[in-house]
Amino acid sequence: MKTTRARVSLSLPVSPKAAAERYARRDGVSLNQFIATAVVEKVGAQGAAAFFAKRAHGVRAAAPIAFLRSAPDVPPDEQGRLELR
Repeated sequence: MKTTRARVSLSLPVSPKAAAERYARRDGVSLNQFIATAVVEKVGAQGAAAFFAKRAHGVRAAAPIAFLRSAPDVPPDEQGRLELR
C-alpha cells in the first residue's frame, strides 16, 4: 500500500520544540518522525474517545456497575482465567 504524504509548516514555541528534539534523539528518530507519530497518537486517541462516547450514549451508568459487581470474587488460575462456579 502506497502512503501519500502532505507537507505542513509548523511553528512551535522554543521550549516544546527543544523537548521534542530531545525525545526524538532518545528514540532514535528524526524530529519530523517524532512529531508525525505524536499527531497520529493524538488523532487515534480522539477517535477512540469519540467512538466510546457514541457507544455510551443513552447507557445508564448503574447498568455496567451492576454487571461488574456481579462478577465472582475468586482468584484467577495460573493462566489468569477465572473459574466460574
